Amino acid sequence: MKGINTASLAVINSGLLPKATIDLVLLRASQVNGCGFCTDIHSKDLAHAGESAARVNLVAVWREATVFSEAEQAALELAEQGTRIADAAGGVPDEAWTNAAKHYNEEQLAALTCLIALINASNRLGVIGGIPGGNYTPGQHG
Repeated sequence: MKGINTASLAVINSGLLPKATIDLVLLRASQVNGCGFCTDIHSKDLAHAGESAARVNLVAVWREATVFSEAEQAALELAEQGTRIADAAGGVPDEAWTNAAKHYNEEQLAALTCLIALINASNRLGVIGGIPGGNYTPGQHG
């Protein structure tokens, strides 16, 4: 877990992606994976960082919401597609990549891809380990 956290912090602190985008992606992947521990962390961290309740609450239904920028929507789409790769034999659809590439350069797309892979690994550890959500206090992990 320490290695996953170190790699995640390298992406998060790289300055390549907006903090809000990072946090939205982390929350959405955690929701899709059903990881209560990570959903608790990322929803509370978003609220603590000043995100509106509407944005935090509407991440789960981002396609039907008007509170996300086109770039954030593209990142959320890539996060969902990358998280649900087992659901689609063809992997991430070309349309998701094309849309994301309209908003993010190659280096940013690489960072986004790494972020998605790393949160999926964290989610799996949380779900397999049965770590419950609900007890996180923003800032307790650093």
